[in-house]
Amino acid sequence: MSAACCPAPSRTPRPSWELADVFRRYGPAYRRAHALPASALKVMHAIEVCRTAALGGHLERCDACAFERPVYNSCGNRHCPKCQALAKSRWLVARERELLPVVYFHTVFTLPHALNPVALSNPKTVYGILFRAAAETLAEFGRDPRHRLGGKLGFTAILHTWDQKLLDHIHLHYLIAGGALSPDGQRWTPARKGFLFPIRALSAVFRGKFLAYLKKAFAAGSLAFPGKTARHGTPEAFRQFLRPLYHTPWVVYTKPSFPGPAPVLDYFARYTHRVALSNHRITHVGDGAVTFSYRDRKDRGAHKTLTLPAPEFIRRFLLHVVPKGFPRIRHYGFLASRTKAADLARCRDLLRLPPAPPRPPRKTARELLLHLTGTDLTLCPRCHRGTMQFVGPLRPAPLGPVAPLALDAWSALPVTQDTS
Repeated sequence: MSAACCPAPSRTPRPSWELADVFRRYGPAYRRAHALPASALKVMHAIEVCRTAALGGHLERCDACAFERPVYNSCGNRHCPKCQALAKSRWLVARERELLPVVYFHTVFTLPHALNPVALSNPKTVYGILFRAAAETLAEFGRDPRHRLGGKLGFTAILHTWDQKLLDHIHLHYLIAGGALSPDGQRWTPARKGFLFPIRALSAVFRGKFLAYLKKAFAAGSLAFPGKTARHGTPEAFRQFLRPLYHTPWVVYTKPSFPGPAPVLDYFARYTHRVALSNHRITHVGDGAVTFSYRDRKDRGAHKTLTLPAPEFIRRFLLHVVPKGFPRIRHYGFLASRTKAADLARCRDLLRLPPAPPRPPRKTARELLLHLTGTDLTLCPRCHRGTMQFVGPLRPAPLGPVAPLALDAWSALPVTQDTS
């Protein structure tokens, strides 16, 4: 990975508090008081035991001073804030080969908040409709010669469901290459530097497609209406519920375009493997409450703190657990998996670029962490001369009260990549 596209960040200090501390301290009482789905229970458990003796690991010893330390396994769960650095780094390595020397656009499609209760009750169905409606809208505008391009776009979508206060704010981030491959594959048409598509027209078409697919899902019996949403569960009530949404502008906006590929991945990586709340935003856990920092967009992005009762904090975090096996990152057009190799090769040829470099050898976890932190994690932390050597495996210990680890979090190696 080139430094220009993804410079190695500086190593950040370990946070004083972690999401795991919240779940360990207040999770048992929350589970007793609430009937939770299996997906939420699995996420809570994974975060509680991540990089602890409960998952096992291995013992290391310095070959110079004989210092020993345990290295515990990571949970690999995609909702765990400690398990995203390696996944993000591997994703960036794969995406860098797909970049083209064109303008890139960052476009966001947001679901109206009136639909949030239905979406949270039917996440797999509604999130799937959101992906489909937004992607079809972009593809349709890309094919339409009235919007200049008249061909196949290439774009990547990432689902986020939260705002800075952990409330439900369901939206898609799209990274769109500024140009299109003609239907016959014989021409590349570049987008204008500062303009892709008219936003109002995008919004109207997206709204129509989403509501049409949502009505089809209702007619097919694919939507459930538990709790407070029960009042929308009859055909007439559902029609009344949707009617105002046809006359409300839906939020679609495009951020300033990128002048070329160099800054694209570094910027978009902020969105790819983000979880609802990073550990570094948690400032205090105790007295039955959790305090965390947030940016107040209504106050020019001012940094503030919010304190929530622990049960409310946990409830908000669990709103954003994605259904098992549901992909949060998807690729479309000439970046779609089935045709990507041929389409990208043709785009590069039309742009008079050399063939894409071969895929680099897969780096080990330690090599990736060296790239991310700039620190050799095999170097003995005590004598700073020797190399930490593998001694033997550590079996998982019986789960009991889990204390925060003294071992630096970067030293733990993930053993799985969970998709739940």
